[in-house]
Amino acid sequence: MSGEDVKTYSANSKNKEMQRMNRKRKTSDSAFEDDSTQMPKRKLSVASGSNERESYLHSSDNNGVTVQMLLDKVTTVKMKGLFSEYAAIRTEAPVGTFETSKLKANVAKNRYSDVLCYDHSIVAIPHQSSSYINANFVDGYKQKNAFICTQGPLPNTFVDFWRMVWYNQTCVIVMTTRTVERSRIKCGQYWPGDKYTSRKFEELVVSNEDIIQHTDFIETQLTLRNSRTGESHPVIHLQFIGWPDHGVPQAPPFLTFLARVRHVQKALTKKMGSSWSGHPLGPPVVVHCSAGIGRTGTFIAVDICLRQLEDVGVVNIQDTVRKIRSQRAFAVQVPEQYAFCYLAVIEYAQNSGLISSKKHISFADIQ
Repeated sequence: MSGEDVKTYSANSKNKEMQRMNRKRKTSDSAFEDDSTQMPKRKLSVASGSNERESYLHSSDNNGVTVQMLLDKVTTVKMKGLFSEYAAIRTEAPVGTFETSKLKANVAKNRYSDVLCYDHSIVAIPHQSSSYINANFVDGYKQKNAFICTQGPLPNTFVDFWRMVWYNQTCVIVMTTRTVERSRIKCGQYWPGDKYTSRKFEELVVSNEDIIQHTDFIETQLTLRNSRTGESHPVIHLQFIGWPDHGVPQAPPFLTFLARVRHVQKALTKKMGSSWSGHPLGPPVVVHCSAGIGRTGTFIAVDICLRQLEDVGVVNIQDTVRKIRSQRAFAVQVPEQYAFCYLAVIEYAQNSGLISSKKHISFADIQ
């Protein structure tokens, strides 16, 4: 690592993006597209898990259906029926309050003024003068707080983002957007983009050890180090670039990406050894897009459904999405994303030999 390449970012850093955004705080357009204190040495976050049986939202008991029934449903009701099913979910009122996100001190930390955090599942950054970050814990399948859903970091939240990663012992970050799409900034460049360079965020130093280019995603191997305590741990940053500016991705590359996320999470959790005593599947995976609800919610919904399918042979996409939205408001943002969840699960089932039909179903087939 080249020490000369270290760039320093403080909590008060400002750049052109923030100056523009401070002049005019915008609302989320993705609905139409899609004082620092020393951090203590880490101990297992209560939010990250424990050895006791946890209470989680997603279980095997949710009136699921087989994938053959799922396929029959999709080919029968088609897009119109799936959109109608999603509309019923979307019209449901929020199940919590958003008071923390609306506090005057926190408004500038929200990328979009209409994308706020539920208070009951909000992620807090401990031991800081300001604990707020636009992020929520979301349960996985039979796993409490398996994910942290968050917005694409802003320059004035880079430090908060990495402190969140550090405190929760996160070792995998999933990014489902590009930093710029259609000439619009979707997410700040919060990690060192060049190999063998580092960036400093207050007491945390992020170093880029390697970059692996895959067909539809970029895998960046990072090291996160606390310069005050000397502790460090590896973090793998996986950026899916196969999601088009409009619409949804193709199921095969998406499933390849999801498989890689799972593989890396499993490997790094094993590497943690006794330093991780929470859920066997590891610490929370941080997932974000721009607003942290559309693509983010879609990724998580598919993962949960596939884990349930692998466990008990049935799925319930409607129930899964509804429960995700009870922890991260407005997750799975548009009907096309909801329909994609169905197609991705069916594609996975076909590839796994769980259904006899080998005809791959696309959006064109269910118009």
